[in-house]
Amino acid sequence: MGACVVLVDKPVGPTSFNMVRRARRGLRERVGHAGTLDPFASGLLLVLIGQATRISNLLMGLPKEYDLTAQFGAVSTTADPTGEIAATGQRVTATEVVTALDGFRGRIRQRVPLTSAVKVDGEPLYKKAHRGEVADTPEREVMVYDLAMTGFDEEAQTARLLAFTGSGTYARVLAEGIGEATGAGAYAAALRRTRIGTFSVDDALAPDE
Repeated sequence: MGACVVLVDKPVGPTSFNMVRRARRGLRERVGHAGTLDPFASGLLLVLIGQATRISNLLMGLPKEYDLTAQFGAVSTTADPTGEIAATGQRVTATEVVTALDGFRGRIRQRVPLTSAVKVDGEPLYKKAHRGEVADTPEREVMVYDLAMTGFDEEAQTARLLAFTGSGTYARVLAEGIGEATGAGAYAAALRRTRIGTFSVDDALAPDE
């Protein structure tokens, strides 16, 4: 096969490695991916076959677009639906959310979540989290090129956000930060990656393809 970049539309549930393992069936070439998607997230995953695995870092450095649903009035220990959810009892308006977004465009600092694959003391943080350990996670400067609210459900207290970000940006941490800025708290209730560079999820294959 030589080198091949396969666009896959990952569903909610499987890990990125599950998608790679499925692609390996019947192939002798190396198979990898360019940019992890959390199990709770769906959308575009670039699966790399053969010589294409050599450009993994290049592809991971491309900007990304996310369709993010933020749930306000509650917080999560993981900033997503997989953690322990606690209600804050606070509510927000659409205007308050839009105002808060102004503080999250451009270069911002994010603390790496404990459930990430980033290594501290030679071990991925998520392994520490699975053991119930608490670690001082590093902060990083990331780039948010654009951030806009595309929908707001006042009764459900959810906002649909379109985020165009640089490499290394955690969309769930972005939702958490916006929640803190409004004073109501928030977490990423749903996340879909719609674009990586010029690659679009509209052109992606379903997992069974």
